[in-house]
Amino acid sequence: MMQSFMRRTVLGALSAVALAGPALADKVTMNLGYAAPEKSVYGVFADLFNKHLTELTNGEIEIKIRCCGQISSEDTAFKAMQLGTVDAYVITTNNISPHWPLMDVTVLPYIFQSPEHMLAVSAGPVGEKMQKMMQEATSLHLVAFGGPQYRDFYNSKRAINTMADMEGLKIRVPKNEVMLATFEAFGAEPVPLAWSETPTALQTGTVDGGDNGTTFIRDMKFYEFEEHLVILEHFMSMAPLIVSDVFMRKLSEEQRAAMYEAGRRASKEHTEIVLKELEEVRTWLVEEGGMKMTRPDKAEFIAAAQGVQEEFAQDRDDEFRALLAEIRAAAE
Repeated sequence: MMQSFMRRTVLGALSAVALAGPALADKVTMNLGYAAPEKSVYGVFADLFNKHLTELTNGEIEIKIRCCGQISSEDTAFKAMQLGTVDAYVITTNNISPHWPLMDVTVLPYIFQSPEHMLAVSAGPVGEKMQKMMQEATSLHLVAFGGPQYRDFYNSKRAINTMADMEGLKIRVPKNEVMLATFEAFGAEPVPLAWSETPTALQTGTVDGGDNGTTFIRDMKFYEFEEHLVILEHFMSMAPLIVSDVFMRKLSEEQRAAMYEAGRRASKEHTEIVLKELEEVRTWLVEEGGMKMTRPDKAEFIAAAQGVQEEFAQDRDDEFRALLAEIRAAAE
């Protein structure tokens, strides 16, 4: 009788474990990559996300952060996530566009009138709509937008005080149609190059200059061979944290919700950090990095940019135009 009782007890315990399966599941590990240096603004964003996700899931999801293009480049990460060979990656918006063209609406020059305007989009109904649209179109999950970052322009040839000073400059531009068209409208000669090729091209003089988030100019030490820093604020970019659907399907509903909440919290903190650092880094580039800074009147650049906006609005589909209208309306 005792043996029968014990057998029933063990079987009952095993049944309970089986029913409780997800709660007792092994820890899930996510490899999160980015192409920038470890101590970059992307690294800050990844660390913040890791901190909040660990808190929200009690460590059920372990993040292994892979900087410096260890698991993929920005140009190949999107496809790799669709295949499921990369779990998650922080990708600049202009490098998402070749895979999901609607993202170009956020790449348009001067489309955002201020950081507050961008935040009204990314943290509001338009941002939520874009998350759903991208998932439906690509299967990937845009978990967090990250903080707004201006792309500052730099070159090794001359100071830029008017748009006429841009003429003839060979400018490295990401492989993005909007950015190519923008620098053509500004009078420069854009040269499309992948990020992995950019540092060498700048250092050897293959191109005369480029633009990056301000902290990247410092973190990549571009100030060592690019003399002129130009504050145009022509592009304001985000670096969304994107997660593979293959990885997301490993998670419980509660864990997936925690991913988005961790992304929201990380984006909020990241925004505060990058906006606080902006002028500090520009000052550092001049005082410590030895760059010469100019702040041209933006009026003629904005006029040229509006032509680019209208050109793409005409060339793209109704979905693009509707999203563009919603972003413009968010400024109000």
